[in-house]
Amino acid sequence: MSRLIKNTRSKLSQVSVPTGLAIATEWSWRLIVIAAALALFSFIVSQLSFVVIPLLVALLLAAIVSPLHNLLLRWRLPRPIATLLSIISLIGVVVAIFWTVISAISSNWSSLQERSFAVYQDFVDFLLRSPLAVSEEQIQEWFEQFADNLDTSSLLSGALSIGSSLGSLVVGLILALFALIFFINDGERIWNFLLRLVPRNSKAAIAGAGNAGWGTFTSFVKAQVIVALIDAIGIGLGAWILGLPLALPIALIVFLGSFIPIVGAFVTGALAIFVALVYQGFTAALIMFAIVIVVQQVEGQILQPFIIGKSVKIHPLAVVLAVTIGAYLAGIPGALFAVPLLALVNVFIRYIASGDWKSTT
Repeated sequence: MSRLIKNTRSKLSQVSVPTGLAIATEWSWRLIVIAAALALFSFIVSQLSFVVIPLLVALLLAAIVSPLHNLLLRWRLPRPIATLLSIISLIGVVVAIFWTVISAISSNWSSLQERSFAVYQDFVDFLLRSPLAVSEEQIQEWFEQFADNLDTSSLLSGALSIGSSLGSLVVGLILALFALIFFINDGERIWNFLLRLVPRNSKAAIAGAGNAGWGTFTSFVKAQVIVALIDAIGIGLGAWILGLPLALPIALIVFLGSFIPIVGAFVTGALAIFVALVYQGFTAALIMFAIVIVVQQVEGQILQPFIIGKSVKIHPLAVVLAVTIGAYLAGIPGALFAVPLLALVNVFIRYIASGDWKSTT
């Protein structure tokens, strides 16, 4: 019996696993561990979204304000004063944008409602006179079904994902502003403190990767501001040429929406098409649609590759997938932060893999 067991073990030991299968097995368990780690990280982030999202907003705003802050420091202003002036300037610009948009829309709200209802009636009359042979009851049923399919609660949850109430939104904004002050004023000291938690052998790699990642992050934000300005000027100028009454608010909304790559400017451009349809008719809406498409093509074919592509070094397909996945997982915040975070991780990994940090050790 013992001899049989020994012979069996000897035969099993002589059986070789194919090289491809061995490599696939080794990579499979590594990928499973990575997927489990990512799933755990995503779960923790989702549970702490009321803290994570304000911090990410503060990080994005810090990248926007950092050029002004550095300029004020070069003018030999004290750091607290430079920080205060940077924060006040940022708040002033944001308040001015929202005030302009809200005041313009509120002053034209009654006429916008009347014209929208008139366009709706014209569309209904067109369908009734068309060869489709539809009744007014069928048209009403279609619009009711369309209204029911609009999941406004999901849109609100995406916009207010840092909380389920106005109070939590205010708390999130306060937290973002509080974190922004410290990111601008003490960002370097915070980073140095975090580096103390890193093992000594890995400190040079993490420090260099972090600096390279922050440089890419700020470059992306600057490039995105330029792209947003060009989108806003292009679509806003088209609305002004057509004589639309909300040309300036449209441009400002496009500017804000353009910070969501690929999707934002197109969605906000739909507002310009709607306003053109309401105030100037179908022909003007077609012209406005053509303007939005041209601006989007210029952005996608010229601005994205030459401005943003050079700053983040990410393929456009990866950008589209990142925005789509981010929007699916976290709504508007996910679409907003997907590309800069992907660029940050990409540069972080590439810097460590390049081995450039070894020269600093």
